[in-house]
Amino acid sequence: MNRIGKLYFRYGTMGSAKTALLLTTAYNFEERGVAHLCFKPITDTRENSNVIRSRIGIERECMWIKAESNMYEIVEEIIATGGTRPEWILIDEAQFLTVDQVDQLARVVDDFGCNVICYGLRTDFKTHLFEGSRRLFEIADSIDEIKSTCSCGRKTIVNARIDGRGNIVTEGEQVEIGGNDRYVSVCRKCWTNRQIESGDRWKLPL
Repeated sequence: MNRIGKLYFRYGTMGSAKTALLLTTAYNFEERGVAHLCFKPITDTRENSNVIRSRIGIERECMWIKAESNMYEIVEEIIATGGTRPEWILIDEAQFLTVDQVDQLARVVDDFGCNVICYGLRTDFKTHLFEGSRRLFEIADSIDEIKSTCSCGRKTIVNARIDGRGNIVTEGEQVEIGGNDRYVSVCRKCWTNRQIESGDRWKLPL
């Protein structure tokens, strides 16, 4: 009987413990002897080695995903050479996946019966969907939000980019790797108010 897998997308703002959730999931699989693989796009250049690291300090080795990587071929080769089909595949920073790579992961689910969980951001600092996230919203079997709270008590929605003085930045390239020194997770209301306070040329809709 063929296994039936699912493609999951679990998204949240920066600091919502997405990576910590991935790492604890991987640890539980390891403890129970469940075959699994961990991947991370090489776009995230904060690490010099192939590791997934959480802000709370835990980490685990992983395999890099390059821009040209074919996820279907990678998993197919692992199964062919190792003889063990992974039950679960965990992807960190899934927003950096290409459309093709998300489609390839969907084929891994359908053809090999693997479960694939993608953890990532929904939108960039301008509140626009990332390429990989958009495709996951379109084709994932299951979509879950990992919620976190803004300093005002509302739910965080925006991954706001800030400058050295803490002002909101609304111009620049979509991808700029950084941590607490460059980004702050806020609700939509606080995002709007902070832009107004910093004198940004952001106009409210009429």
